[in-house]
Amino acid sequence: MTEVRQDGYEVLVIGGGAAGLSGALMLARARRSVLVVDGGSPRNAPADGVHALLGLDGVPPAELLARGRDEVRRYGGHLLTGEVEAVSRDGEGFDVALADGRRVRAGQVLVATGLVDELPAVTGLRERWGRDLVHCPYCHGWEVRDRPIGVIGSGPLSVHQVLLFRQWSDDVVYLRHTAPPLTDEQAEQLAARGVPVVEGEVAAVEVVGDRLTGVRLRDGRTVSREVLTVAPRMVARAGFLATLGLRVAPHESGSGEYVPADPAGRTEVPGVWVAGNVTDLSAQVGAAAAVGARTAAMINADLVAAETRAAVEARRRAADRETALT
Repeated sequence: MTEVRQDGYEVLVIGGGAAGLSGALMLARARRSVLVVDGGSPRNAPADGVHALLGLDGVPPAELLARGRDEVRRYGGHLLTGEVEAVSRDGEGFDVALADGRRVRAGQVLVATGLVDELPAVTGLRERWGRDLVHCPYCHGWEVRDRPIGVIGSGPLSVHQVLLFRQWSDDVVYLRHTAPPLTDEQAEQLAARGVPVVEGEVAAVEVVGDRLTGVRLRDGRTVSREVLTVAPRMVARAGFLATLGLRVAPHESGSGEYVPADPAGRTEVPGVWVAGNVTDLSAQVGAAAAVGARTAAMINADLVAAETRAAVEARRRAADRETALT
């Protein structure tokens, strides 16, 4: 069991994915005391590889995170497997309660817990997630190119998703399911791109020998497909911030809920920062890592500014004392 510092950390990073580890690496290299607490359930665990990440295209997600953890340790950062239950204000810093009963003191908190993908209630769908059920064309489009693809309608972004996947395959079918009815403009767009629309709710996924073969509709019809895509409802993992009065908000796109923040990653609670999918629902691994590093740099800059103010005040007090003695 990892021992945590009794005197606390300058920064606690909650979440050890691309954003959290990138932020921790930046902070550790800035000679800050930093602890990463991670529950060990990354969103992209079912995927075979991370794609479109320059220099690391195709690297397995677990391998990427293992490399990141080693790099954080190399610079003196601490890592702890665990779940955060609550974060509360403690003077100028924060008291963080872990599920195993331990508590951690931190001056700043960087939240990089990512999100949860909520899938439609279709029998067998979850079991195909990250395999032959995908959602991001930039992550998986190349791997499913030229195959028969079915897009299950689930929300306001479903037609957009259809048009994107049409770039990777000529054989795309839109299974409208529970998505809103098509507007005249959307119907014209799909027709122009040669995308058939199948009305009716999807009841179950059809699988033969652990291979996706299509879907079955509630009226009994079947539609043959080798790949399915869906736009999940994405919800930030941030319930533990409720003790600070910081809650998720509906995203303007209608695609889920996120933690609002300014461009630097500052939330409305001073000292609490966010990076990655917890605040940017569409960020891929590379973007999440980049923002994690940028937000960590902003945290360090704030700490430097505070330290400089304290040093100036101390110098002035010392000068005042010397003046009083002369």
